[in-house]
Amino acid sequence: MTARSRLTVLAGPTAVGKGTVAAYVREHHPEVWLSVSVTTRRPRPGEVDGVHYHFVDDATFDVMAARGDLLEWAVVHGRAKYGTPRAPVEEILDAGRPALLEIDLQGARQVRRTMPEALFVFLSPPGWDELVRRLVGRGTEDEEERAARLETARVELAAAEEFDVTVVNDDVRRAAEELVSWMGTPVPAPKRD
Repeated sequence: MTARSRLTVLAGPTAVGKGTVAAYVREHHPEVWLSVSVTTRRPRPGEVDGVHYHFVDDATFDVMAARGDLLEWAVVHGRAKYGTPRAPVEEILDAGRPALLEIDLQGARQVRRTMPEALFVFLSPPGWDELVRRLVGRGTEDEEERAARLETARVELAAAEEFDVTVVNDDVRRAAEELVSWMGTPVPAPKRD
């Protein structure tokens, strides 16, 4: 019988490059299973339903949350809902495969309550100015959305100490390889107050 694997949770502020690092892992480490989140936000250019996200309407999302079909879920930036379907995660962990969730801070906190044995990795930018440059440079949000995301990012950056490990995303390949290397190590002892 295969031993159950440990979940790895990757979180960090908006525009830090969580999706880019996760895409690198998907391409270069096929042994790592990446969860596909459900969201109520509209697809960005190039995003494919079922690959990048499962795009659903509010009513469908609300039914999933009410039934307990989501491992975690949250309203992000005061706008769209995001969540992680529970069943696929449980199936992959039971099969003994390494599994990665790329989620926001609120979701990571929920997963910590339900799966404290998971490894929690905080993806950090090399600095605030670089984070702002990345958010503005991707050009996918209007001015109002950027302002909301940057306000959220300030709060999210302060939460790094809640995580087991911090990986600085100064280079996507290096950060992704460091993340994957942590996935094969024992869970650090929980931080105590």
